[in-house]
Amino acid sequence: MKMRSFEIVTSFLDKNINIPVRKTARSAGYDIEAAETVEVAPGAMVKIATGLKAYMQDDEYLGIHIRSSLGINKQLMLANSQGVIDADYYNNPDNEGHIIIAIRNMGDEPVIILKGDRIAQGIFYRYLIADDDTAAGSRVGGFGSTGIR
Repeated sequence: MKMRSFEIVTSFLDKNINIPVRKTARSAGYDIEAAETVEVAPGAMVKIATGLKAYMQDDEYLGIHIRSSLGINKQLMLANSQGVIDADYYNNPDNEGHIIIAIRNMGDEPVIILKGDRIAQGIFYRYLIADDDTAAGSRVGGFGSTGIR
């Protein structure tokens, strides 16, 4: 039975995308690479394709975190501080669950991110729900797909 991992989205199967790996036995995060080369202008925010989707158990999510080297050395940060990829995002009909990483340049110089650069880490987490939780249904899209309010 499949528990949790990454797959390549269909539209990126021929683009030499690497499945994320942990670099050491005690690393929490799986390094996620950019699937394209992009320039992030000072003060700008860009969405970077990864070519990946992630599957996991119903009571888990994938946390997306900026790599510390990008934050410290390049003054880049995730536009939403931490990304949350819910279990029902996988294979959704809108975008197949493609993980897109939004990065903001807080520095004064443009930053070039090359295809294959490690831009984020994905960490699988388990979460709890409240006793009176009544959530139902499933996701249909990407950013903001559960509503703005």
